[in-house]
Amino acid sequence: MVSKVLARLCQKSGFQVKQSEIHGMAKRGGAVFSHVRFGEEVWSPTIPAGKADILLALEWAEGMRWLRYLNPKKGTFICDTQRIVPPFACRNRQLGAEQTYARETPSAIFDRVNNGYAIDASRMADELGNIRVANTLLLGLLSKALDFSQEEWQSVIEEFVPPKTKELNQKAFLLGRDWVEQAMEMPQTHEPLMDPEISFLNLQKKSEIELEITESWCKGCDICVKMCPERCLKLNSEQVVELTDANACTGCRICEWLCPDLAIKLHLHLPEEIPN
Repeated sequence: MVSKVLARLCQKSGFQVKQSEIHGMAKRGGAVFSHVRFGEEVWSPTIPAGKADILLALEWAEGMRWLRYLNPKKGTFICDTQRIVPPFACRNRQLGAEQTYARETPSAIFDRVNNGYAIDASRMADELGNIRVANTLLLGLLSKALDFSQEEWQSVIEEFVPPKTKELNQKAFLLGRDWVEQAMEMPQTHEPLMDPEISFLNLQKKSEIELEITESWCKGCDICVKMCPERCLKLNSEQVVELTDANACTGCRICEWLCPDLAIKLHLHLPEEIPN
């Protein structure tokens, strides 16, 4: 959606636009990337390494993966600090095991770019009521880096979101825009990111795991069942996923990340949050 909104906005403003996109893999846990180029005259749809004016990433490790495409002298880096740890980074699934994941911190990255903003957009969107508006929240940050009016952005966003979510998406857009306006007063700012020495699984070691399944959203695709490393999920007689062995679940989040319908959500309750 991010690249489509930007391309449409540029097109409506009279620019030539070229867009290159690799899509379709996200529903199977794969990465998706897009290039958008616009100007008075544009020939190529792809951006060479080191030439991008803006890099916007929806996940921290993907931001690191594509950082070399950003112009280090004048580029702007915008990234959601959410961490989607892929299965191959969890070779040791024991609680407290170390993960093979990007260990760069925002502070280290900001030393390598002209402008940098790291924000926990997924958490902020979830607090608004729907984690899926994180993309729109990031568009709010992007809107302050380009010379288009706020009204133009909001108009185009409404073209791409479901009618029932227009109000929520507008709130997310304005939240992101307000956040970056405050951040611009303190250059090289960021939302706190987990210390790389404190792995996600180290937190799990002291936590109670709760798997929330929204049955009305599950379509019985069986992806989570087949991909669960501990084999503790199954489809019941109604073809809805259910947890068969809570003690076997390590909270690796693979089922949550791979569910194409967002029907699974994992909660970690730290000791002080666990009710008696």
